[in-house]
Parts: sequence; C-alpha cells; structure tokens
Amino acid sequence: MPNAVVLLSGGADSATTLAIARSQGFAVSALSFAYGQRHRSELVAAKRVASRVGVVEHVVVEINLRVFGGSALTDEIAVPKNRSLDEMNAAIPLTYVPARNTIFLSYSLALAEVRQASDIFIGVNALDYSGYPDCRPEYIAAFQAMARLATARSVDGVHTVNIHAPLIDKSKADIIRTGTELGVDFGSTISCYEATAEGLACGCCDACILRRQGFELNELPDPTCYVESEMVCK
Repeated sequence: MPNAVVLLSGGADSATTLAIARSQGFAVSALSFAYGQRHRSELVAAKRVASRVGVVEHVVVEINLRVFGGSALTDEIAVPKNRSLDEMNAAIPLTYVPARNTIFLSYSLALAEVRQASDIFIGVNALDYSGYPDCRPEYIAAFQAMARLATARSVDGVHTVNIHAPLIDKSKADIIRTGTELGVDFGSTISCYEATAEGLACGCCDACILRRQGFELNELPDPTCYVESEMVCK
C-alpha cells in the first residue's frame, strides 16, 4: 500500500478526507495539531477517529499560534454566532487563522518525506474557500508546485508530491453524504469553534450551523452532542 499523510482536525471534513484516502488504498499517517486553539476537544476527536479507523500512526504536533493571535480561534476575539450563509460569505471571517494551512501543510510535507509518502490529503472545501484565502484551489495548486521544488524526494526526479483536496468542490451536504457512504462515524467528530471541555458543540457558530444543515439536507440524524440551551440558529 502506498503511504499518505492526512491532516486530521477531528472534524467532519477531515474524517471524510481520511476515509477517502483509505478507500483509495493508502496506508495513512494522520497528522493533527495542538496550535493554541480555543479548545482541545477536536484533538480528542482526532485521536478517537484515528484509533477507530486504524491508521498507521497518528502524530500530534504542539505549536503555539497564540503568539501571533489575530483570530477568534487563537485570540481574545468573540466567535461569531447565529450568522446567515450570506453573512458568512461576506468577508474573511474572524475564525480565519493567519497562515494556518500553510503551516500545517509544511509540517505534513516534512512528515511525508520522512515516511516516503508522495501524497498529502487536506479537507478544505468550497464552503470555506469563499471566506478563507488558504482554502482556494489556486492556493492548493501553488503549494503543490512549491512542494515539488522543496523536497529531496521530489528533486531526485523519481518521486513527486501530490496535494489532494478531495472535498474542495463539495458542499457540506455533499461531504456528509460522501462520509456516510464511506462509513464515517460522525458521532466521533466535532466541528464546533467553541466546544466545551466535555466536547459539547455550541450549535450556533458558523461551523455548527453548516454541519447541522449538512445533515438536515441529507435527511440524516445529526449525531453531534450540543450544549443544553435555547437554540436560536436555524
């Protein structure tokens, strides 16, 4: 089986991406980050997903993006709540973490070279790249071009680097449908930007709203555990 590195955040998108990589016959090394995000529940979820799927290894890297701040996920900035899709797509959201995907992909490139993997999978998708600059197709293509110039395995003329973004043209409903078809246990994942220490999702941040709509559009039950409160988001 060829080796691949999959960026695994513990959310629905990365879990589906992991399932896609495995369905294509890759032996997967999963890579997650404790980067100073608001909660570590997503890391717990990532470890749970990796364990249940049976990846070759699960590497967790500790970095601190809080030293830069500038994001609702790494700074004392309120997470936006109860927003419509139009509001989400109106501008780059406060939950954008400066250069995060570039940093994550750089680490994945290093792991891929050491593990002799020519393939890297990342779960960016269409509902993100409308707002996040590092989730666009042209960004992924540019990073792949750079990666092919940056590693010993690429410049030896025998190996290359392929950055796969299999969800990039999919809606959240498409992603939930694909993951369901591949047997993803979405109850093991969490997408919330502001989950509790117990792993309960707020239900009202952008990520929760999109996730809930994804299940609703597929007429599937949402297995997410939400906090007990009055839900005002639709």
